Amino acid sequence: MATARYLHTATLLNSGKVLVTGGVNALSYITASCEIYDPSTGLWNSAPSMATARYLHTATLLNSGKVLVTGGLNTSLLSTPSCEIYDPSTGKWNSATSMATARELHTATLLNSGKVLVTGGVAGSSVTATCEIYDPSADQWNSTTNMTMIREIHTATLLNSGKVLVTGGWGSTGYLASSEIYNP
Repeated sequence: MATARYLHTATLLNSGKVLVTGGVNALSYITASCEIYDPSTGLWNSAPSMATARYLHTATLLNSGKVLVTGGLNTSLLSTPSCEIYDPSTGKWNSATSMATARELHTATLLNSGKVLVTGGVAGSSVTATCEIYDPSADQWNSTTNMTMIREIHTATLLNSGKVLVTGGWGSTGYLASSEIYNP
């Protein structure tokens, strides 16, 4: 990569290339910079920067081939509700409607419906159980059922049934061995 970074995201695009977004650079600055890796050539190319520098965010490939970036911590070290969408066909970023809850260390899982389920994370200074769903066709967020436990740094996996398995993470009792199922 051109920029050393950590706490960033890397998303496989439909083209087979990989979009890397944000994170913290070698100077400990939160960055909005982005790069694209082309495995067919082994080369990195710069991509347009996001509007918001962020880390501890998510980046989810949508059915349209675009990438939805949600939340994270911004340069003020505050959880942000802001969202952006990268369009690989134009190479441009566009703003998207912000989430209802500012959060970082959350998950964002593409559902079979094409919508995106966001679960948990840290909202402000508190771990949360709140969840919301993004509809890319309407650029709209809607609340949905909360998880049964507060979680951050957890996983959320789409199952063949269309349900989402949420596992582990950190909660009010420390490390979590529990799991729960979200049924859209």
